[in-house]
Amino acid sequence: MYPKFPEFEPIRLEDREIFNEFFSRYQPDTSELTFTNLFIWRSFFGIEWSLYKNWLLIICTENPRSIYALPPIGPPSRLWVIRTLFKWMKEEAGVRVPRIERADELLISEIQDQREFMIEPTRNHFDYVYLTDELVKLPGKRYMRKRQQTNRFKNSYSFEYVPLENAHMERCIELTGQWCDLKRCDEELNLMGEKEAVLEALNNYQTLELCGGAIMIDGVIEAFALGEMLNNKTAVIHVEKANQEIRGIYQIINQQFCENQWKYIPYMNREQDLGVEGLRQAKQSYQPYKLIEKFRIRMNKT
Repeated sequence: MYPKFPEFEPIRLEDREIFNEFFSRYQPDTSELTFTNLFIWRSFFGIEWSLYKNWLLIICTENPRSIYALPPIGPPSRLWVIRTLFKWMKEEAGVRVPRIERADELLISEIQDQREFMIEPTRNHFDYVYLTDELVKLPGKRYMRKRQQTNRFKNSYSFEYVPLENAHMERCIELTGQWCDLKRCDEELNLMGEKEAVLEALNNYQTLELCGGAIMIDGVIEAFALGEMLNNKTAVIHVEKANQEIRGIYQIINQQFCENQWKYIPYMNREQDLGVEGLRQAKQSYQPYKLIEKFRIRMNKT
């Protein structure tokens, strides 16, 4: 039995089918809106969900004093749904200023004329979308440095790309631990959350029906990536981890995963940069085709 609004329940693996039904109809273009993303980050963000008539409602409860919602998923117009959800957040959940985070342009188009809402872009959460063909071929002057990096790797190592299998999980978990040690995750809450999310994806790889690929050097996995379809024309890369002591390996797993798994998919969504300067530079260096804008919606104070 699924939770019915105003009751919310934590997201579980058993809920995957109903989420996928909503997302398949909605065809999202923002990276948050896959069951995998919500499930693997469920503990960090305190993700809970409910059904309200024709809409899927998702809230994040990691801070009980500042609960917020993700965009309601379902048919337009969602104006009435947002009003109902905000009323519940304010009167029942005790949220002083109810808000929706990571709202897409489609939702904004439905409510932008309503003065009761404040709408603002949240640049740190914009998704980077690339042309898959360019990530595979790295063409022209714009990608000269990337070609140099991948060619240097190919000249330095005898490597093999392999589809990720359950037998590889132990090594991928080990790589994740090494990445976490290097980044000093125990000193940064967000990085600990990322580690937990990656481990959730690896431990539930088969059940989540993820697509994965890995780079092997001398029979040992030194990089891996996990992704899935986001909509009919776009794949989303949820995870990419590698042995950072091997120069050029991140460029290789990026290129090889696209070539072997996604070359017939027009677009690749590689998620957001979270305002981290080094990550932003890395994502921009791959020449994004476009950025997927996201917005915060709040009730105007009365």
